[in-house]
Amino acid sequence: MGKPLRQQRRGKGSLRYSSPGHKFLGKVKYKGRNLAEGTVIDIVHDPARYCPVAVVDFSENINNKIQKWRELLIAPKGLKVGDKINYGNEPKFGNILPVENIPEGTQICNIELTPFDGGKMCRAPGTFATVMGHEKNETSIMLTSKAIKKIPNKCRAMIGVVAGAGHRMKPFLKAGAKFHAMHTKGRYYPIVSGVSKSAVEHPFGGSTKPGKPTSVSRHAPPGAKVGSLSPKRTGKRK
Repeated sequence: MGKPLRQQRRGKGSLRYSSPGHKFLGKVKYKGRNLAEGTVIDIVHDPARYCPVAVVDFSENINNKIQKWRELLIAPKGLKVGDKINYGNEPKFGNILPVENIPEGTQICNIELTPFDGGKMCRAPGTFATVMGHEKNETSIMLTSKAIKKIPNKCRAMIGVVAGAGHRMKPFLKAGAKFHAMHTKGRYYPIVSGVSKSAVEHPFGGSTKPGKPTSVSRHAPPGAKVGSLSPKRTGKRK
C-alpha cells in the first residue's frame, strides 16, 4: 500500500503544514489618512517576512481632538528610530503618498495595486520600482525586472528601497539552520523530487518505471494526480 502524497497530507491540515501565525506581528499595511504624521519608535524583526518592520506611532488632529494609532510598515533602507513619516505630504524619503504626486525617476516600494488596499507590490528585501511617467488616470512604473506596469494614480507608495537586501548573502552552513528557517515561516523542508523516491512513496518513484509520462488526466484519483494536470501540450518548444 502506497503512502499519501505530500499534497494529500497538506490537505489534511495537520500541525506539520500549518502556518505559525501566532508568532507573526500582524498585518503590515497602510492604515492612515492624508496629512497624518508619525514617528518611528522601533524597527523589529517579523518571523513572517525577511525585511525589517518599522513600528510607527501616528497622531492627527481631527475636530480639535488628537487621535493616535500605531502601524506596522515595511522599513525602507536608511530608516532609523526617531524619523518622521507623513501621509500625503511632500515627496521625501519614507513618506507615503499617491503615485501621482511622486516625481518621475523616484524609487518607491510597498506599492498599492488598487487604491487603499494597504500595499501589495515591492515588499521583499531590496525590491523597488521606479516612477516612469504620469498619464491622465494612470502612472507607469518600472519594476526591477524591467517590466513596465500601469497602476491608478490614487494608489499610494512609500519612497525608498526595502531594507534587508543583504540577507541572502549569508549562507546556510548547516541543513538544520535551513530547516529551522523554513519551519519558522511554516514552509516544508526539505523537498524531495518524486523521481528520487521509492515506488511506494510516489507514482514517479522507483527504478522500474523508466519513461513514465508526466501528464495525468484531470479525472485521475488523488493518489495518481501528480505531474502535469491535463496539459494542453507537452515537450520542448521548438
